[in-house]
Amino acid sequence: MKIFINADNFKEIALKTKDEIISCCNGLDIEIVDDSKKADIIFSIGGDGTFLKTASLTDKPIIGVNTGTLGYLTEVNPDDLKNALDNILDGNYHVEDRMMVEGSIIRQNGDVISIPESLNEIAISKNINGVVRFDAIVNDKLINSYIADGIMVCTPTGSTAYNLSCGGPIVDPTAEILTLTPVAPHTVLNKSIILSKRSTVKIEITELRDNTSAYVLHDGIPIELASGDTVEIKKSDKVTKIIKLEDRSFIDTIRENIS
Repeated sequence: MKIFINADNFKEIALKTKDEIISCCNGLDIEIVDDSKKADIIFSIGGDGTFLKTASLTDKPIIGVNTGTLGYLTEVNPDDLKNALDNILDGNYHVEDRMMVEGSIIRQNGDVISIPESLNEIAISKNINGVVRFDAIVNDKLINSYIADGIMVCTPTGSTAYNLSCGGPIVDPTAEILTLTPVAPHTVLNKSIILSKRSTVKIEITELRDNTSAYVLHDGIPIELASGDTVEIKKSDKVTKIIKLEDRSFIDTIRENIS
Protein backbone atom coordinates (compact mmCIF):
# COMPACT_ATOMS: atom_id res chain seq x y z
CA MET A 1 0.00 0.00 0.00
CA LYS A 2 1.17 3.52 -0.85
CA ILE A 3 0.22 6.53 1.25
CA PHE A 4 0.75 10.27 0.91
CA ILE A 5 0.84 12.54 3.97
CA ASN A 6 -0.48 16.11 3.90
CA ALA A 7 0.23 17.83 7.23
CA ASP A 8 -0.40 21.32 8.59
CA ASN A 9 3.15 22.64 8.34
CA PHE A 10 2.39 25.54 10.69
CA LYS A 11 1.63 23.36 13.71
CA GLU A 12 4.35 21.51 15.58
CA ILE A 13 1.94 18.79 16.72
CA ALA A 14 0.94 18.05 13.12
CA LEU A 15 4.58 17.71 12.04
CA LYS A 16 5.30 15.52 15.06
CA THR A 17 2.33 13.32 14.17
CA LYS A 18 3.61 13.03 10.61
CA ASP A 19 6.91 11.74 11.94
CA GLU A 20 5.03 9.25 14.12
CA ILE A 21 3.14 7.92 11.10
CA ILE A 22 6.40 7.48 9.22
CA SER A 23 7.84 5.64 12.23
CA CYS A 24 4.75 3.39 12.51
CA CYS A 25 5.05 2.46 8.84
CA ASN A 26 8.50 0.97 9.38
CA GLY A 27 8.15 -2.77 9.18
CA LEU A 28 4.67 -2.58 7.65
CA ASP A 29 3.77 -3.15 4.03
CA ILE A 30 3.33 0.59 3.51
CA GLU A 31 5.29 2.88 1.22
CA ILE A 32 5.20 6.64 1.80
CA VAL A 33 5.25 8.52 -1.51
CA ASP A 34 5.93 12.18 -2.34
CA ASP A 35 3.31 12.38 -5.09
CA SER A 36 -0.35 12.14 -4.05
CA LYS A 37 -1.28 10.82 -7.51
CA LYS A 38 0.77 7.69 -6.82
CA ALA A 39 -0.87 7.03 -3.44
CA ASP A 40 -3.69 4.66 -2.59
CA ILE A 41 -4.68 6.63 0.51
CA ILE A 42 -4.06 10.19 1.68
CA PHE A 43 -3.43 11.03 5.33
CA SER A 44 -4.54 14.55 6.29
CA ILE A 45 -2.94 15.71 9.55
CA GLY A 46 -4.42 18.80 11.21
CA GLY A 47 -7.93 20.07 11.74
CA ASP A 48 -10.90 20.41 9.43
CA GLY A 49 -9.18 23.24 7.55
CA THR A 50 -6.32 20.97 6.58
CA PHE A 51 -8.79 18.29 5.55
CA LEU A 52 -10.63 20.74 3.26
CA LYS A 53 -7.37 21.72 1.58
CA THR A 54 -6.49 18.05 1.14
CA ALA A 55 -9.90 17.34 -0.40
CA SER A 56 -9.37 20.11 -2.95
CA LEU A 57 -6.08 18.53 -4.09
CA THR A 58 -6.98 14.89 -4.59
CA ASP A 59 -9.66 12.40 -5.60
CA LYS A 60 -8.07 9.61 -3.55
CA PRO A 61 -9.60 8.32 -0.29
CA ILE A 62 -8.62 10.53 2.66
CA ILE A 63 -8.28 9.70 6.33
CA GLY A 64 -8.04 12.61 8.74
CA VAL A 65 -5.80 12.63 11.80
CA ASN A 66 -7.03 15.27 14.24
CA THR A 67 -4.42 17.64 15.64
CA GLY A 68 -6.79 20.61 15.46
CA THR A 69 -9.80 21.66 17.53
CA LEU A 70 -13.19 20.36 16.39
CA GLY A 71 -12.35 17.61 13.93
CA TYR A 72 -15.75 16.89 12.37
CA LEU A 73 -13.97 15.56 9.29
CA THR A 74 -11.15 13.71 11.00
CA GLU A 75 -11.30 10.06 12.02
CA VAL A 76 -8.19 9.29 14.05
CA ASN A 77 -6.53 10.75 17.14
CA PRO A 78 -2.70 10.86 17.20
CA ASP A 79 -2.51 8.33 20.03
CA ASP A 80 -4.31 5.71 17.91
CA LEU A 81 -2.14 5.80 14.78
CA LYS A 82 -0.79 2.24 14.97
CA ASN A 83 -4.25 0.76 15.37
CA ALA A 84 -5.54 2.85 12.46
CA LEU A 85 -2.74 1.70 10.17
CA ASP A 86 -3.33 -1.94 11.13
CA ASN A 87 -7.04 -1.61 10.37
CA ILE A 88 -6.34 -0.02 7.00
CA LEU A 89 -3.88 -2.76 6.05
CA ASP A 90 -6.40 -5.41 7.11
CA GLY A 91 -9.15 -3.74 5.09
CA ASN A 92 -11.18 -2.92 8.20
CA TYR A 93 -12.61 0.34 6.90
CA HIS A 94 -15.16 1.69 4.50
CA VAL A 95 -15.20 4.74 2.23
CA GLU A 96 -17.97 7.34 2.26
CA ASP A 97 -18.57 9.44 -0.85
CA ARG A 98 -19.29 13.02 0.17
CA MET A 99 -21.04 15.45 -2.13
CA MET A 100 -19.22 18.60 -3.26
CA VAL A 101 -20.32 21.88 -4.85
CA GLU A 102 -18.76 23.91 -7.63
CA GLY A 103 -19.58 27.12 -9.40
CA SER A 104 -18.62 30.08 -11.51
CA ILE A 105 -18.63 33.87 -11.37
CA ILE A 106 -20.08 35.64 -14.41
CA ARG A 107 -18.80 39.20 -14.60
CA GLN A 108 -20.84 42.04 -16.12
CA ASN A 109 -18.48 42.09 -19.12
CA GLY A 110 -19.13 38.40 -19.77
CA ASP A 111 -15.90 37.03 -18.29
CA VAL A 112 -16.35 33.75 -16.44
CA ILE A 113 -14.24 32.70 -13.44
CA SER A 114 -14.43 29.10 -12.31
CA ILE A 115 -15.01 28.36 -8.62
CA PRO A 116 -13.24 25.11 -7.64
CA GLU A 117 -15.01 22.12 -6.12
CA SER A 118 -15.68 22.64 -2.43
CA LEU A 119 -16.49 20.06 0.24
CA ASN A 120 -18.19 22.40 2.74
CA GLU A 121 -19.71 25.38 1.00
CA ILE A 122 -19.54 28.20 -1.50
CA ALA A 123 -20.50 31.44 0.23
CA ILE A 124 -20.95 35.09 -0.63
CA SER A 125 -19.75 37.31 2.20
CA LYS A 126 -19.14 41.02 2.77
CA ASN A 127 -16.24 42.69 4.52
CA ILE A 128 -16.65 44.45 7.87
CA ASN A 129 -18.62 47.47 6.58
CA GLY A 130 -22.04 47.74 4.98
CA VAL A 131 -24.33 45.10 3.54
CA VAL A 132 -24.80 43.30 0.24
CA ARG A 133 -27.97 43.47 -1.86
CA PHE A 134 -28.54 40.41 -3.99
CA ASP A 135 -31.19 38.26 -5.62
CA ALA A 136 -31.30 34.54 -4.86
CA ILE A 137 -32.54 32.53 -7.86
CA VAL A 138 -33.09 28.77 -7.93
CA ASN A 139 -33.63 26.99 -11.24
CA ASP A 140 -34.27 30.39 -12.87
CA LYS A 141 -36.98 31.32 -10.36
CA LEU A 142 -36.47 34.22 -7.92
CA ILE A 143 -36.73 33.11 -4.28
CA ASN A 144 -36.07 36.47 -2.64
CA SER A 145 -34.20 39.74 -2.87
CA TYR A 146 -31.94 40.03 0.17
CA ILE A 147 -30.14 42.74 2.08
CA ALA A 148 -27.69 40.75 4.18
CA ASP A 149 -24.13 40.04 5.21
CA GLY A 150 -24.10 37.22 2.68
CA ILE A 151 -25.49 33.84 1.73
CA MET A 152 -24.13 30.34 1.23
CA VAL A 153 -24.84 27.09 -0.56
CA CYS A 154 -23.54 24.27 1.59
CA THR A 155 -23.25 20.52 1.26
CA PRO A 156 -24.46 18.10 3.93
CA THR A 157 -20.84 17.77 5.08
CA GLY A 158 -20.64 21.55 5.41
CA SER A 159 -23.82 21.77 7.47
CA THR A 160 -21.78 21.66 10.71
CA ALA A 161 -19.40 24.41 9.58
CA TYR A 162 -20.25 28.02 8.58
CA ASN A 163 -23.86 27.00 7.97
CA LEU A 164 -24.33 25.89 11.58
CA SER A 165 -22.90 29.14 12.98
CA CYS A 166 -25.44 31.04 10.86
CA GLY A 167 -28.37 29.08 12.24
CA GLY A 168 -28.65 26.55 9.44
CA PRO A 169 -29.73 22.93 9.93
CA ILE A 170 -27.49 19.97 10.70
CA VAL A 171 -27.70 17.44 7.88
CA ASP A 172 -26.61 13.81 7.64
CA PRO A 173 -23.29 14.16 5.75
CA THR A 174 -24.07 11.23 3.44
CA ALA A 175 -27.29 12.88 2.19
CA GLU A 176 -27.45 14.52 -1.24
CA ILE A 177 -29.11 17.89 -0.86
CA LEU A 178 -28.10 21.54 -1.01
CA THR A 179 -28.79 24.01 1.79
CA LEU A 180 -29.23 27.70 1.00
CA THR A 181 -28.58 29.75 4.16
CA PRO A 182 -28.63 33.57 4.33
CA VAL A 183 -26.18 35.32 6.65
CA ALA A 184 -27.74 37.96 8.94
CA PRO A 185 -30.49 38.89 6.46
CA HIS A 186 -32.61 42.02 6.88
CA THR A 187 -35.74 40.25 5.68
CA VAL A 188 -38.67 38.16 6.87
CA LEU A 189 -37.34 35.19 4.89
CA ASN A 190 -34.37 34.58 7.18
CA LYS A 191 -34.37 30.77 7.33
CA SER A 192 -32.46 28.15 5.38
CA ILE A 193 -34.02 26.52 2.34
CA ILE A 194 -33.36 22.85 1.55
CA LEU A 195 -32.91 22.19 -2.17
CA SER A 196 -32.66 19.17 -4.41
CA LYS A 197 -29.18 18.09 -5.44
CA ARG A 198 -30.23 18.87 -9.02
CA SER A 199 -30.84 22.55 -8.23
CA THR A 200 -28.81 25.39 -9.69
CA VAL A 201 -28.50 28.48 -7.49
CA LYS A 202 -27.71 31.90 -8.89
CA ILE A 203 -26.81 34.84 -6.65
CA GLU A 204 -26.99 38.15 -8.53
CA ILE A 205 -25.13 40.97 -6.76
CA THR A 206 -27.40 43.98 -7.29
CA GLU A 207 -25.68 46.55 -5.05
CA LEU A 208 -22.69 47.01 -2.76
CA ARG A 209 -23.24 50.01 -0.49
CA ASP A 210 -20.95 52.30 1.48
CA ASN A 211 -17.66 51.04 0.05
CA THR A 212 -18.62 47.46 0.92
CA SER A 213 -16.49 44.71 -0.58
CA ALA A 214 -17.94 41.28 -1.22
CA TYR A 215 -16.29 37.94 -1.87
CA VAL A 216 -17.01 34.42 -2.93
CA LEU A 217 -15.51 32.03 -0.38
CA HIS A 218 -14.99 28.46 -1.59
CA ASP A 219 -14.19 26.51 1.56
CA GLY A 220 -12.85 29.77 2.97
CA ILE A 221 -10.70 30.85 -0.01
CA PRO A 222 -11.78 34.31 -1.30
CA ILE A 223 -12.48 35.70 -4.78
CA GLU A 224 -13.57 39.36 -4.89
CA LEU A 225 -16.96 40.29 -6.34
CA ALA A 226 -18.37 43.49 -7.85
CA SER A 227 -21.88 44.86 -8.36
CA GLY A 228 -23.52 43.17 -11.32
CA ASP A 229 -21.67 39.87 -10.86
CA THR A 230 -23.62 36.63 -10.83
CA VAL A 231 -22.45 33.61 -8.85
CA GLU A 232 -23.76 30.26 -10.08
CA ILE A 233 -23.52 27.24 -7.75
CA LYS A 234 -24.47 23.60 -8.26
CA LYS A 235 -23.62 20.08 -7.21
CA SER A 236 -20.23 18.92 -8.50
CA ASP A 237 -19.63 15.63 -10.27
CA LYS A 238 -16.55 15.23 -8.05
CA VAL A 239 -16.91 13.64 -4.62
CA THR A 240 -14.61 13.53 -1.62
CA LYS A 241 -13.85 9.99 -0.50
CA ILE A 242 -13.56 9.81 3.29
CA ILE A 243 -12.18 6.75 5.05
CA LYS A 244 -14.20 5.66 8.07
CA LEU A 245 -12.71 3.15 10.52
CA GLU A 246 -15.50 2.97 13.08
CA ASP A 247 -19.18 2.21 12.80
CA ARG A 248 -20.00 5.61 14.26
CA SER A 249 -23.00 7.61 13.09
CA PHE A 250 -23.05 11.33 12.45
CA ILE A 251 -25.30 11.59 15.52
CA ASP A 252 -22.40 10.28 17.62
CA THR A 253 -20.09 12.86 16.06
CA ILE A 254 -22.54 15.68 16.71
CA ARG A 255 -23.00 14.67 20.34
CA GLU A 256 -19.25 14.46 20.93
CA ASN A 257 -18.47 17.81 19.29
CA ILE A 258 -21.43 19.99 20.25
CA SER A 259 -22.54 18.81 23.70
